[in-house]
Amino acid sequence: MFMNRIISWLAAMRPATVQAHCDTAEGPAVTDARKALETGNVHYALKWVPAAGEAEVRDVFDKALKVRVLGPEAAEVADRLFLETLVRVHRMAEGVGFTGIQPTGAQIDPLVQAADEAIAQESDADLLPMVAPDRRTELHRRFQAALALKDFDVDDLAAARRYVGGYVSFFKYAEGEEHEHHERSGHAPTEHHSHAHAH
Repeated sequence: MFMNRIISWLAAMRPATVQAHCDTAEGPAVTDARKALETGNVHYALKWVPAAGEAEVRDVFDKALKVRVLGPEAAEVADRLFLETLVRVHRMAEGVGFTGIQPTGAQIDPLVQAADEAIAQESDADLLPMVAPDRRTELHRRFQAALALKDFDVDDLAAARRYVGGYVSFFKYAEGEEHEHHERSGHAPTEHHSHAHAH
C-alpha cells in the first residue's frame, strides 16, 4: 500500500510535457543520468544543468535513490522521474520546452549521429564532408575546442560544465542552428548555447 502511494506520487510529479538530441533515451544527458543512478554519484548528471537548477536535480536524485529500494516498479518510476527532471531542467535553461524523453530507437538526424561519433572517435574526418564547405573551418575549430575539454574529473563540476559548453557549441553549429541565426540576423555566430548554462 505504501509503495503504491509512493509510485502514484512520483508518477504525478512527472512533467506532462520530445525534441532534440538530448531528449532521447540514448542521448548523452540520459546516459549520464542513468550512470548517476547506478553509481550513486549525481555529479555524472549535474554537468548538464546550470548551477541555478542544481538544487532541484539533487533533490529528485536523493528521493529517487530512497524510492528505488522499494521494488522494481518503484525503481522504474523513480528513475524515470529523475531522467525527465534532468532533461527538463537542462532544456529550460536553454529556453526550450520539454515534451518528454523519446524512446530508444527514435529517429536521429544523420548529422547528429556523425557529430556524436566524431566526439567518441576523436576525429571529425567523416563529419566535415557532411556540412557546407564554408562552415567546415568553424565546425572543426569547435570540435577541437570540445575535445580539449573532454578529459575532466567527474566531481569537478566547473570543468565538466566547461566541456558540456564546448560540446553543445559544437553540436549547435553542426546542426546549423547558429549558422542559420547568423544568416538571418547578419551577426556572427556565438557560443552562447551550453548544456551547462543554457543544447
